Amino acid sequence: MASDAAIIQLPRGRVLAECGPMRMVIAAWLGRIIQPEEAARAAAAALALLDRVAALRPWLARRPESRMSTLGDPVAEEMVQSVLRVGDEDLTPMAAVAGSLSDAVADFLEARGMTRIIVDNGGDVAVRVRDGGEVRVGICTEPGLSQARFLLRLEARERSSWGVATSGLGGRSFTRGIATAATVVADRASLADAAATAVANACTVDDPGVRRLPARELDPDTDIPDLPVTVHVGGLSAEARREALGRALRKASSLVGRGVVLGAFVAVGGLWGMTPSLRPWLEECGGSLGVDGP
Repeated sequence: MASDAAIIQLPRGRVLAECGPMRMVIAAWLGRIIQPEEAARAAAAALALLDRVAALRPWLARRPESRMSTLGDPVAEEMVQSVLRVGDEDLTPMAAVAGSLSDAVADFLEARGMTRIIVDNGGDVAVRVRDGGEVRVGICTEPGLSQARFLLRLEARERSSWGVATSGLGGRSFTRGIATAATVVADRASLADAAATAVANACTVDDPGVRRLPARELDPDTDIPDLPVTVHVGGLSAEARREALGRALRKASSLVGRGVVLGAFVAVGGLWGMTPSLRPWLEECGGSLGVDGP
């Protein structure tokens, strides 16, 4: 385990598992009673899972192949399968790493009998609800904002498992597009994570106001060294922003149509849109909210 690994008790029964790029907040309930001891056990499991995935990074940082499903690690194999389902050739399994870790921790807690689970790995969220009710996820349309512009309500009626992930400018990973938020909802956080990367990458336009550089110039250890990634966006016309938004929503609609994801929301330069499938779950709120349970 890395020397910077830490498990920290947070207010309201949440537990933080932190190590390197991972900053995972875990909450688990049995009925309406929050279970911080179970969350702490899950945090220890999360750190062990991260170590396993890190050891496989030389393989996971390559273009995905079906034979990678024999890597012998369930988290790594889900990363591969999620990226293969999304289908973009420029994605490696690392595009699903944060969401896959969230899913693995949520599955760990569900196997221990928890009836409501929220695992938030830096914005890649796994939700499990077995006791009815809803979980609310706030969406910020600009990086660095403390207030959520939109509220996503996940109600345990037809399903009990969700993944919610956001990609775009200002996030933890590189993007090839110009979206400030590309939020995707799927059955699993692993799929949502890979799909959010793909939707954010599709939110693009050729314009002098968009500057890109090969990813290796920003990070020599990146999994996409030869691909151009966005480093600056400025002075875009409304027409250019609408064109980028339209491309992203067409990508998201394709993923919905193929049954890969449940829906998507995209924001770019003050404009926003969503797939029709997401509309029943989304409302404007203007409040400060990240992810909340009962």
